[in-house]
Amino acid sequence: MRVIGLMSGTSYDAIEAAAADLTLDGDTLLLRPLGHLSAPYPDDLRALIAATLPPATTTMRSVCALDTAVGQAFAAAAGRALRELCDGTADLVVSHGQTMYHWVEDGSVRGTLQLGQPAWIAESTGLPVVSDLRSRDVAAGGQGAPLVGMTDTLLLRGLPGTPAALNLGGIANVTVLAPGAEPLAFDTGPANALLDAAVRHFTDGAADYDEDGRRAAAGRTGPELLRALLDDPYYRRPAPKSTGKEHFHLPYLLRALETVPTPDPDDVLATLTRLTAVTVADACRAHGVTELVVSGGGARNPVLMRMIAEELPGVTLRASDELGLPSDAKEALAFAVLGFLTLHGLPGALPSGTGARRATLLGSVTPGLAPLRLPEPVSRPPRLMRITGSAACAAVSAASTPPAR
Repeated sequence: MRVIGLMSGTSYDAIEAAAADLTLDGDTLLLRPLGHLSAPYPDDLRALIAATLPPATTTMRSVCALDTAVGQAFAAAAGRALRELCDGTADLVVSHGQTMYHWVEDGSVRGTLQLGQPAWIAESTGLPVVSDLRSRDVAAGGQGAPLVGMTDTLLLRGLPGTPAALNLGGIANVTVLAPGAEPLAFDTGPANALLDAAVRHFTDGAADYDEDGRRAAAGRTGPELLRALLDDPYYRRPAPKSTGKEHFHLPYLLRALETVPTPDPDDVLATLTRLTAVTVADACRAHGVTELVVSGGGARNPVLMRMIAEELPGVTLRASDELGLPSDAKEALAFAVLGFLTLHGLPGALPSGTGARRATLLGSVTPGLAPLRLPEPVSRPPRLMRITGSAACAAVSAASTPPAR
């Protein structure tokens, strides 16, 4: 089955589209990547998202406008992926949509809202669409996040020691596979969320992020500010847990800076970068991680990666590309996998990762132009994922060899 996955994370800068051929072979899911592309949001839509995200107030008109505009933007990205990555032929589109609110109270998720009406995608491409993938897990008592845990687990099984996958988006999340234990997945805290908010604030919107971590590299970590930030109760909550920009946003940072004034913006950025590194490292140490497979936009920040390495001496860090999954496309491919599992009658969430009462089928299906025909349900879920294609196979083979320590 040829599947297009669409994802826009909490940084809301672009829609990532990735395509893959997916096949079940016994207990192994075969994934052959077909390529990926990035479609930046139009400036006016990005501004509307920014103006609507918490802690801002909004109107139902704005919510409706966002649902339509995000849906149309996702439809355009899906159309590009269909033409440019799939030679015009695909079976399914899986759309994560744009997360606008993740409702957490006392550690429990009450609801989650991703906008981007899938009807626009179905009408534009003619293909069926799986969307709204988080809500079913929430209804089953889960966090609804991080849903990449399933793909991470299938990918990491077979690696030695205690491997973990780290995704550095707006929020950082890890999936840990300890020998003899159920997979564990949770959000560790902010990755780029506070950094990007700080850069926009200090530059009056002239810059959206700290390119290559240059400003953080020019600053110095403020121990008092770091201690104040680390005092957040979120970090002490046990997994499963999830968070978002409803919690980690600019007013949150400004309140911390009122408590611990830090005049030099570069020192603030250095401290925020160190905050991500420390919270990621604390989570990894708590679970005995021996190898960390990294993806997401933060993986391109050399200063952040250096700080994580400093905080985790003796732990091997490698990019997900070395396992055959392009770092920039991993989340989009992960949602392609979830939609594929849904259509085959297989659950896509791990109760040990989200805290749900049971594993559930994820998402809702919007038919395409043709009558909806679902594959025969599959009784046995996959345990492993193998990336196919000559270059990917070589990468997986090399990555599966225990590194010298």
